[in-house]
Amino acid sequence: MKLNGVEIADGFAEAFGMRATRLVITADTMEWARRAAESLTGFATSVIGCGCEAGIERALEPKDTPDGRPGIAVLVFAASSADLAKQVPLRVGQSVLTCPGTAVYSGLDADETVEVGARLRYFGDGFQIAKRLDGARYWRIPVMDGEFLCADRAGMVRAVGGGNFLILGTTREATRRAAERAVKAMRVLPNVILPFPGGVVRSGSKIGSKYKALIASTNDAYCPTLRADANSALPANVESVLEIVIDGLTESDIAAAMRAGIAAACAPDSGLVRIDAGNYGGKLGKFRFHLREVMG
Repeated sequence: MKLNGVEIADGFAEAFGMRATRLVITADTMEWARRAAESLTGFATSVIGCGCEAGIERALEPKDTPDGRPGIAVLVFAASSADLAKQVPLRVGQSVLTCPGTAVYSGLDADETVEVGARLRYFGDGFQIAKRLDGARYWRIPVMDGEFLCADRAGMVRAVGGGNFLILGTTREATRRAAERAVKAMRVLPNVILPFPGGVVRSGSKIGSKYKALIASTNDAYCPTLRADANSALPANVESVLEIVIDGLTESDIAAAMRAGIAAACAPDSGLVRIDAGNYGGKLGKFRFHLREVMG
């Protein structure tokens, strides 16, 4: 299979089950809502080292938020419900409670929940007030610019993490530009995030290492400088590889994002050679996204 002359490899991306929540952060202005969201989702590229994977899903107009103010929807993914329960209140407490004029609401209706205000209320030192609106519980926590309104809990769902594809190009510039096109096309879609900086990963990894302390190490098969020293998977004319990782609320969300991203990357005269995917022989996760089926 080829797309505008770019080979679509006969391989699959391997993804795994995660837990996820959506938080809606509002503020007096969109600028302050975005500042809070960017702080909350900072240092959240991989569960391997960050505890969770998080990113901005989309901006929300005042008509689409619970309090009629500008807002940002963020998605937070973790390997387990316990990990999510730890990360969410920690990040909201450090990055949103501290940010002028903000409030936090649940962006998912689900049977399972993760505590948010239920944990943060203690910051009120006994002055906090519980309030119920439309059956949902909120906390009003006094702060120096007024009150911080926070949902008691946020909905939590089973989700999918680690969807991915690899972009193999003839030059670093061509590969980067293709990745930028892919990210732009994918970020307009709902229910997905691209947790790495700018949505792109240059340090793709494999499971294990020669060093016992590491659970993952550089994906040497796709490193151009190791072509002569490792079991290279690169064609002779490939000089740069970038990876895009996708977390989504469902399998279909990830498949739709991969389809849009790959199509955008493989523009005419893109300088790309192949689109491939990262997997671990099916040993890591139960979800498989076969590239040719996704693009079929």
